[in-house]
Amino acid sequence: MDAKPRLGRGLTSLLGDGNGDATGGSRATLTLDQIQTNPYQPRKAFDEDEIVHLSDSIKAHGVLQPLVVRPVGDRFQLIAGERRLRAAHVAGLREVPVTVVNFDDRQVFEASLVENIQRSDLNPIEKAQGFKDYLDRYHVTQEQLAHRLGMDRTTVSNLVNLLHLPEEVQSAVRLNQVSLGHAKILKGLPTPERQVELCKEVVMKGLSVKALELVVRQQKAEAEAKEAATVLRDVAPSYKTAHVQTIETELRQRFAARVEIKVKDKDRGHIVIGFDTSDEFERLVEALRR
Repeated sequence: MDAKPRLGRGLTSLLGDGNGDATGGSRATLTLDQIQTNPYQPRKAFDEDEIVHLSDSIKAHGVLQPLVVRPVGDRFQLIAGERRLRAAHVAGLREVPVTVVNFDDRQVFEASLVENIQRSDLNPIEKAQGFKDYLDRYHVTQEQLAHRLGMDRTTVSNLVNLLHLPEEVQSAVRLNQVSLGHAKILKGLPTPERQVELCKEVVMKGLSVKALELVVRQQKAEAEAKEAATVLRDVAPSYKTAHVQTIETELRQRFAARVEIKVKDKDRGHIVIGFDTSDEFERLVEALRR
């Protein structure tokens, strides 16, 4: 693995300057019916408006960047440039410029990942599925794949983990109804049922990522407070009136944190606000200073 070039700089790390270097790439012109589609293409959906706009540009200026292909039998298989190929069809072109390279299946797979992930902003689920397909096919670690693509390992890991989300949530990500930021928060919820429930709330209410974080914090604080209250109720008599409990609930919602009013007797007690991180502590301090 380490002997191969990293792909972090894009296809140029495989293709060089396109004039026939270490890869054996050479320029040619092919008719469209000579070119087969790429079986390793991770992108499953293409923006039709984008294809039309690209075809308009091709009609005016031609295909400025050659497609990348490899010979397969008496035809050629596309490696990179599917949007250009589709747009060329729409524009009515008969032939296109290409760079012909001698890639094996693994190099084709890698080049397809690089083109789509680093240039075209693949949707997170398609990106994650592309990673998983590569990991399963070539039995490499996430760290090795990240090294090949010039990415951080945690980026690969976070994306692949999205495939553990319920299908309903994955579908919302594919349709851009929820963002990658939303999906990461939903992934941290304890059950698939809660993930789907909050995903629906994000879609229906148009919640931002920060708003979703706040909802999750509030619900976590309320659940922990309820658990703590149950424990206290089991070990000692409660002096809290309904009024005090109402205030406690209001404070939890106000600060989006664990809040407990500990009443020792009729006129004495403590208000305790809990936090789990330094960032949460700073947020609570700022809220108290207002």
